[in-house]
Amino acid sequence: MTPPAAALKPNALKSGADIRTQVSAEEWQVRTDLAAAYRLVAHYDWDDLIFTHISARVPGPDEHFLINPYGWMFHEITASSLVKVDLEGNIVSPTDNIINPAGFTIHSAIHAARHDVGCVIHLHTSDGIAVSAQADGLLPLSQTAMIALSMLSYHEYEGIALNLDERERLVADLGMNNLMILRQHGTLACGKTVASAFLNIHLLERACQAQIKTLAGGTKLHPTPVGVPELVKAQVRGSKIDVSGLAWGGLLRMLDAKDASYKS
Repeated sequence: MTPPAAALKPNALKSGADIRTQVSAEEWQVRTDLAAAYRLVAHYDWDDLIFTHISARVPGPDEHFLINPYGWMFHEITASSLVKVDLEGNIVSPTDNIINPAGFTIHSAIHAARHDVGCVIHLHTSDGIAVSAQADGLLPLSQTAMIALSMLSYHEYEGIALNLDERERLVADLGMNNLMILRQHGTLACGKTVASAFLNIHLLERACQAQIKTLAGGTKLHPTPVGVPELVKAQVRGSKIDVSGLAWGGLLRMLDAKDASYKS
Protein backbone atom coordinates (compact mmCIF):
# COMPACT_ATOMS: atom_id res chain seq x y z
CA MET A 1 0.00 0.00 0.00
CA THR A 2 1.40 3.35 -1.02
CA PRO A 3 0.76 6.54 0.98
CA PRO A 4 -1.15 9.21 -0.98
CA ALA A 5 1.81 11.60 -0.66
CA ALA A 6 3.78 9.33 -2.97
CA ALA A 7 1.11 9.28 -5.66
CA LEU A 8 1.83 10.63 -9.10
CA LYS A 9 0.74 14.21 -9.69
CA PRO A 10 -1.67 15.26 -12.47
CA ASN A 11 -0.49 17.67 -15.15
CA ALA A 12 -3.76 19.60 -15.16
CA LEU A 13 -6.63 20.40 -12.85
CA LYS A 14 -10.12 20.35 -14.30
CA SER A 15 -13.42 18.67 -13.54
CA GLY A 16 -13.99 15.43 -15.43
CA ALA A 17 -17.75 15.95 -15.58
CA ASP A 18 -17.64 16.90 -19.27
CA ILE A 19 -15.10 14.25 -20.28
CA ARG A 20 -17.61 12.47 -22.53
CA THR A 21 -17.54 15.43 -24.93
CA GLN A 22 -13.73 15.30 -25.06
CA VAL A 23 -13.18 11.64 -26.00
CA SER A 24 -14.13 9.32 -28.84
CA ALA A 25 -17.17 7.07 -28.69
CA GLU A 26 -14.80 4.10 -28.54
CA GLU A 27 -12.96 5.49 -25.53
CA TRP A 28 -16.23 6.29 -23.79
CA GLN A 29 -17.37 2.69 -24.26
CA VAL A 30 -14.15 1.41 -22.67
CA ARG A 31 -14.58 3.92 -19.84
CA THR A 32 -18.11 2.67 -19.22
CA ASP A 33 -17.05 -0.98 -19.24
CA LEU A 34 -14.09 -0.29 -16.95
CA ALA A 35 -16.26 1.65 -14.49
CA ALA A 36 -18.67 -1.30 -14.52
CA ALA A 37 -15.80 -3.67 -13.69
CA TYR A 38 -14.89 -1.56 -10.65
CA ARG A 39 -18.49 -1.60 -9.47
CA LEU A 40 -18.67 -5.38 -9.99
CA VAL A 41 -15.51 -5.94 -7.94
CA ALA A 42 -17.15 -3.97 -5.13
CA HIS A 43 -20.38 -5.94 -5.59
CA TYR A 44 -18.53 -9.25 -5.10
CA ASP A 45 -16.57 -7.86 -2.10
CA TRP A 46 -13.27 -8.25 -3.90
CA ASP A 47 -12.15 -4.66 -3.31
CA ASP A 48 -9.55 -3.56 -0.76
CA LEU A 49 -10.57 -0.04 0.29
CA ILE A 50 -8.88 2.28 -2.24
CA PHE A 51 -6.14 -0.21 -3.12
CA THR A 52 -5.70 -2.57 -6.11
CA HIS A 53 -6.50 -1.57 -9.65
CA ILE A 54 -8.20 -2.36 -12.92
CA SER A 55 -6.84 -0.79 -16.09
CA ALA A 56 -7.97 -0.74 -19.71
CA ARG A 57 -6.24 0.20 -22.95
CA VAL A 58 -7.65 3.24 -24.74
CA PRO A 59 -8.49 2.40 -28.38
CA GLY A 60 -6.22 4.09 -30.91
CA PRO A 61 -2.54 4.42 -31.77
CA ASP A 62 -1.49 6.14 -28.54
CA GLU A 63 -0.11 4.00 -25.74
CA HIS A 64 -2.67 5.28 -23.23
CA PHE A 65 -4.67 3.41 -20.64
CA LEU A 66 -7.29 4.18 -18.03
CA ILE A 67 -6.95 3.53 -14.30
CA ASN A 68 -8.81 4.46 -11.13
CA PRO A 69 -8.32 7.78 -9.34
CA TYR A 70 -6.37 7.17 -6.14
CA GLY A 71 -8.57 7.70 -3.10
CA TRP A 72 -11.87 6.64 -4.66
CA MET A 73 -13.68 3.54 -3.40
CA PHE A 74 -14.53 1.05 -6.12
CA HIS A 75 -18.27 1.53 -5.69
CA GLU A 76 -17.78 5.24 -6.45
CA ILE A 77 -15.98 4.86 -9.79
CA THR A 78 -17.67 6.35 -12.84
CA ALA A 79 -16.72 6.45 -16.52
CA SER A 80 -15.79 10.13 -16.29
CA SER A 81 -13.69 9.76 -13.12
CA LEU A 82 -11.17 7.36 -14.67
CA VAL A 83 -7.70 8.80 -15.22
CA LYS A 84 -5.91 8.48 -18.57
CA VAL A 85 -2.14 7.94 -18.41
CA ASP A 86 0.70 6.97 -20.72
CA LEU A 87 3.20 4.18 -20.17
CA GLU A 88 5.52 6.50 -18.25
CA GLY A 89 2.79 7.31 -15.75
CA ASN A 90 2.11 10.81 -17.03
CA ILE A 91 -1.52 11.87 -16.72
CA VAL A 92 -2.55 12.89 -20.24
CA SER A 93 -6.10 14.16 -19.79
CA PRO A 94 -7.45 16.95 -17.56
CA THR A 95 -8.38 15.68 -14.10
CA ASP A 96 -8.48 16.71 -10.46
CA ASN A 97 -7.25 13.25 -9.46
CA ILE A 98 -3.99 11.40 -8.90
CA ILE A 99 -3.03 7.75 -9.40
CA ASN A 100 -1.23 5.16 -7.28
CA PRO A 101 2.31 4.55 -8.62
CA ALA A 102 2.33 0.94 -7.39
CA GLY A 103 -0.71 0.25 -9.55
CA PHE A 104 0.98 1.97 -12.46
CA THR A 105 4.06 -0.27 -12.15
CA ILE A 106 2.16 -3.54 -12.48
CA HIS A 107 -0.35 -2.46 -15.11
CA SER A 108 2.02 -0.50 -17.33
CA ALA A 109 4.34 -3.51 -17.47
CA ILE A 110 1.65 -5.74 -18.91
CA HIS A 111 0.14 -3.15 -21.23
CA ALA A 112 3.57 -2.38 -22.68
CA ALA A 113 4.51 -6.01 -23.25
CA ARG A 114 1.17 -7.53 -24.25
CA HIS A 115 -0.61 -5.62 -27.01
CA ASP A 116 -3.24 -8.37 -27.12
CA VAL A 117 -4.32 -7.34 -23.61
CA GLY A 118 -7.02 -4.70 -23.37
CA CYS A 119 -7.68 -4.96 -19.63
CA VAL A 120 -5.75 -5.97 -16.51
CA ILE A 121 -7.41 -6.70 -13.15
CA HIS A 122 -5.41 -7.01 -9.92
CA LEU A 123 -7.03 -7.95 -6.58
CA HIS A 124 -6.11 -8.48 -2.92
CA THR A 125 -8.91 -10.82 -1.79
CA SER A 126 -8.48 -12.94 1.35
CA ASP A 127 -8.81 -16.21 -0.58
CA GLY A 128 -6.47 -15.08 -3.36
CA ILE A 129 -3.81 -13.98 -0.88
CA ALA A 130 -4.21 -17.22 1.08
CA VAL A 131 -3.62 -19.36 -2.01
CA SER A 132 -0.70 -17.13 -3.03
CA ALA A 133 0.98 -17.93 0.30
CA GLN A 134 0.52 -21.71 0.01
CA ALA A 135 3.62 -23.53 -1.22
CA ASP A 136 1.80 -25.50 -3.92
CA GLY A 137 -0.26 -22.54 -5.11
CA LEU A 138 -3.52 -23.34 -6.88
CA LEU A 139 -4.40 -27.03 -6.68
CA PRO A 140 -6.58 -28.98 -9.17
CA LEU A 141 -9.34 -29.48 -6.59
CA SER A 142 -12.22 -28.31 -8.76
CA GLN A 143 -13.22 -27.92 -12.39
CA THR A 144 -12.87 -24.16 -11.94
CA ALA A 145 -9.31 -24.56 -10.69
CA MET A 146 -8.37 -26.86 -13.54
CA ILE A 147 -9.66 -24.32 -16.07
CA ALA A 148 -7.70 -21.57 -14.32
CA LEU A 149 -4.57 -23.73 -14.23
CA SER A 150 -4.65 -23.93 -18.03
CA MET A 151 -3.58 -20.26 -18.23
CA LEU A 152 -1.89 -19.57 -14.87
CA SER A 153 1.53 -18.14 -14.03
CA TYR A 154 3.23 -17.14 -10.75
CA HIS A 155 5.35 -14.13 -9.78
CA GLU A 156 7.47 -13.92 -6.63
CA TYR A 157 6.89 -11.09 -4.16
CA GLU A 158 9.47 -8.29 -4.46
CA GLY A 159 7.97 -5.79 -2.04
CA ILE A 160 5.52 -2.97 -2.78
CA ALA A 161 5.50 -2.56 -6.55
CA LEU A 162 7.38 0.75 -6.76
CA ASN A 163 10.54 -0.56 -8.43
CA LEU A 164 10.23 -0.18 -12.21
CA ASP A 165 12.87 -2.88 -12.67
CA GLU A 166 10.30 -5.43 -11.49
CA ARG A 167 8.25 -4.91 -14.63
CA GLU A 168 10.60 -6.97 -16.79
CA ARG A 169 10.46 -9.94 -14.41
CA LEU A 170 6.70 -9.69 -14.00
CA VAL A 171 5.96 -9.83 -17.74
CA ALA A 172 8.49 -12.64 -18.19
CA ASP A 173 6.68 -14.67 -15.55
CA LEU A 174 3.27 -13.91 -17.06
CA GLY A 175 4.34 -14.92 -20.56
CA MET A 176 1.28 -15.38 -22.76
CA ASN A 177 -0.94 -16.56 -19.91
CA ASN A 178 -3.96 -14.54 -18.84
CA LEU A 179 -3.96 -15.40 -15.14
CA MET A 180 -1.30 -14.88 -12.49
CA ILE A 181 -0.91 -15.45 -8.78
CA LEU A 182 1.35 -12.84 -7.20
CA ARG A 183 3.00 -14.57 -4.24
CA GLN A 184 2.11 -13.09 -0.81
CA HIS A 185 0.14 -10.46 -2.72
CA GLY A 186 -2.97 -11.49 -4.65
CA THR A 187 -4.38 -12.36 -8.04
CA LEU A 188 -4.24 -10.88 -11.52
CA ALA A 189 -6.13 -11.43 -14.75
CA CYS A 190 -5.77 -10.17 -18.31
CA GLY A 191 -8.15 -10.16 -21.24
CA LYS A 192 -8.62 -8.75 -24.70
CA THR A 193 -11.59 -6.81 -23.38
CA VAL A 194 -12.86 -5.72 -19.98
CA ALA A 195 -15.49 -8.45 -20.26
CA SER A 196 -12.97 -11.23 -20.89
CA ALA A 197 -10.61 -10.02 -18.14
CA PHE A 198 -13.49 -9.93 -15.67
CA LEU A 199 -14.57 -13.47 -16.55
CA ASN A 200 -10.97 -14.61 -16.08
CA ILE A 201 -10.60 -13.02 -12.64
CA HIS A 202 -13.99 -14.42 -11.62
CA LEU A 203 -12.70 -17.87 -12.57
CA LEU A 204 -9.48 -17.51 -10.57
CA GLU A 205 -11.16 -16.01 -7.52
CA ARG A 206 -13.79 -18.77 -7.45
CA ALA A 207 -11.05 -21.39 -7.72
CA CYS A 208 -9.14 -19.84 -4.81
CA GLN A 209 -12.31 -19.58 -2.74
CA ALA A 210 -13.13 -23.25 -3.37
CA GLN A 211 -9.59 -24.30 -2.43
CA ILE A 212 -9.60 -22.45 0.90
CA LYS A 213 -13.02 -23.86 1.79
CA THR A 214 -12.01 -27.38 0.71
CA LEU A 215 -8.77 -27.41 2.70
CA ALA A 216 -10.59 -26.01 5.73
CA GLY A 217 -13.01 -28.93 5.64
CA GLY A 218 -10.57 -31.20 7.42
CA THR A 219 -11.54 -34.43 5.67
CA LYS A 220 -9.69 -36.66 3.24
CA LEU A 221 -9.85 -35.25 -0.27
CA HIS A 222 -11.03 -37.19 -3.29
CA PRO A 223 -8.03 -37.52 -5.63
CA THR A 224 -8.10 -35.78 -8.98
CA PRO A 225 -7.98 -38.48 -11.69
CA VAL A 226 -4.59 -38.83 -13.35
CA GLY A 227 -4.41 -36.95 -16.63
CA VAL A 228 -7.62 -34.96 -16.15
CA PRO A 229 -5.96 -31.57 -15.45
CA GLU A 230 -3.99 -31.99 -18.68
CA LEU A 231 -7.19 -32.90 -20.53
CA VAL A 232 -9.00 -29.82 -19.22
CA LYS A 233 -6.04 -27.66 -20.25
CA ALA A 234 -6.23 -29.04 -23.79
CA GLN A 235 -10.00 -28.54 -23.86
CA VAL A 236 -9.72 -24.92 -22.73
CA ARG A 237 -6.91 -24.07 -25.12
CA GLY A 238 -8.69 -25.78 -28.00
CA SER A 239 -12.00 -24.01 -27.44
CA LYS A 240 -13.04 -21.35 -29.96
CA ILE A 241 -16.04 -20.20 -27.93
CA ASP A 242 -15.86 -16.88 -26.09
CA VAL A 243 -18.65 -16.68 -23.53
CA SER A 244 -17.39 -13.50 -21.89
CA GLY A 245 -19.80 -11.32 -23.85
CA LEU A 246 -22.77 -13.40 -22.73
CA ALA A 247 -21.74 -13.22 -19.08
CA TRP A 248 -20.91 -9.51 -19.36
CA GLY A 249 -24.35 -8.66 -20.69
CA GLY A 250 -25.95 -10.26 -17.67
CA LEU A 251 -23.58 -8.53 -15.28
CA LEU A 252 -24.37 -5.13 -16.82
CA ARG A 253 -28.11 -5.78 -16.51
CA MET A 254 -27.58 -6.59 -12.84
CA LEU A 255 -25.58 -3.37 -12.34
CA ASP A 256 -28.15 -1.26 -14.19
CA ALA A 257 -30.88 -2.58 -11.93
CA LYS A 258 -28.78 -1.89 -8.83
CA ASP A 259 -27.15 1.47 -9.70
CA ALA A 260 -26.47 2.71 -13.22
CA SER A 261 -24.42 5.72 -12.10
CA TYR A 262 -21.20 4.00 -13.23
CA LYS A 263 -22.13 5.23 -16.74
CA SER A 264 -21.85 8.89 -15.77
